Amino acid sequence: MPMRVPNTFILLFGIIVLAGLCTWLIGAGEYEREVIDVGGSTREVLVPQSYHSVDPAPQTWEVFSAFYDGFIRQAHIIALVFIVGGVFYVLQESKSIELGISDLIKRIKAWDRLALFRLVQVEYFVVVLVMLVFSTFGAIYGMSEETIPFVLVFVPFAEKMGFDRYVGVSMCFIGAALGFAGALLNPFTIGIAQGIAQLQPFSGIGYRIICFLAINAVGIGYVLWYARKVKGQGTQTENGQHESANSESGELRGDLLFGWNKRVLILTVIITLLFAVLAIQLGTTSFQIGQSSFDFPFFLLSTLFFPLWVYFIGRSSFRYFSLVLLAWVVILLIAGVMAYGWYIREISALFFGFGILIGLAWGVKGDDFVEMFFKGVADIAPAALVIGFAGGIVEILENGKVIDSILMGIASLLDSSSNTLALNSMFIFQSFLNVFIPSGSGQAALTMPIMAPLADLIGLSRQAVVLAYQFGDGFTNMITPTSGVLIGAIGLAKIPYPKWFRFILPLQILLLLTGFILLSLAVFLNPTGF
Repeated sequence: MPMRVPNTFILLFGIIVLAGLCTWLIGAGEYEREVIDVGGSTREVLVPQSYHSVDPAPQTWEVFSAFYDGFIRQAHIIALVFIVGGVFYVLQESKSIELGISDLIKRIKAWDRLALFRLVQVEYFVVVLVMLVFSTFGAIYGMSEETIPFVLVFVPFAEKMGFDRYVGVSMCFIGAALGFAGALLNPFTIGIAQGIAQLQPFSGIGYRIICFLAINAVGIGYVLWYARKVKGQGTQTENGQHESANSESGELRGDLLFGWNKRVLILTVIITLLFAVLAIQLGTTSFQIGQSSFDFPFFLLSTLFFPLWVYFIGRSSFRYFSLVLLAWVVILLIAGVMAYGWYIREISALFFGFGILIGLAWGVKGDDFVEMFFKGVADIAPAALVIGFAGGIVEILENGKVIDSILMGIASLLDSSSNTLALNSMFIFQSFLNVFIPSGSGQAALTMPIMAPLADLIGLSRQAVVLAYQFGDGFTNMITPTSGVLIGAIGLAKIPYPKWFRFILPLQILLLLTGFILLSLAVFLNPTGF
């Protein structure tokens, strides 16, 4: 009889209990901290050689309050999950996503007539293309939390192509995570780590490009292998038939005025006027990529192109109008993150406004809209609760004052190692630490003040140490149960964590080996910038 895997909640509570036990077994200690300026923003970092013992704070009954504390800690991600879950439930009930995906699948299948696509099989080409797009976003500006809403788009998309929900999550979440691990210009990881290590911002990019390509080859290759294995087992519509784009009845299209759905016309005018006001107020938008920036008339072009998109795609159908809105939400999300520093608060507001616009375009009654929204929130509630449990693990370790002790103990073991062994040991250490500190910028602020001087003592390049941090922080984001982003993504996809663990473990092993090879080459080849 096969062993039954515990429920995700039981598994995470077991980890919380284990974390509480660590606060009894590991001596409490702390490093002194100071605030420094890194790239124009302040960061709290550790002071090397300042570790000292403190009064122990063993956790007892706190293991039962860890869920509450974790819920507070991860409240921003939980709120995003609730909002996205509610909004996408409304969108799904309107059949807009189903219609758009069915249409796109028909277009993709039409590509099979081309010899090139018959050779590579177009479904796999689409998987590679989408993953590369998200990986690029992850590498340039650190796309992470922003992938959560896309899960509800790509899971049904993957299933309609004959794959399963694991492939759907991989297309957006793993794609971005691969780019995050192989970061090129990510200001939240590379920028902070290099700043603390006193390196030229985004230096060593030549070798990082090689690392980025190698990591993506391994990650995308694994997803393609898995996709080929499960091809044909995903959810499809009855008899493989997909709803046609032209199957909407006149009733669904609504009353037309000059070929426009009346509600769509009114909303298009309002949104276009809003873009025009923003264009006048803000002028050009300054996009930041690494240390470089360029000005772009984003809102002026939005004023021109948004009504054109609606005219050619969705003027007569609220469903296609909803898809045009979704595309512009994605564009606004990217622009907001890169140009205006948007984070969870602004992204949540963007999607909530998107949901209201869907309801207005649909013409659904207010009470019915709220009922659908609440059904979506209820449907996603287990994922939100799991995020709270995951945050509780970190709360126990921090309150027990053992994280700095773990940091000091492992760092002290590296003093007597050879350069290659020391660098790869740092990689393992950063991977291990990411379970307890699933924050790229937070981990950089904690470890770089210790690892950078240690690199000088044992003759290692500080650039190589930053690379070890980058891999350690990035790879384990795909598997650590304390990551709110991971738990939120698989929660939206309704994938239990134990099953996700079994799916992602082989890729983690492959990436671990890839990291060892790339770090060892960084020592032996001494590439430019290292």
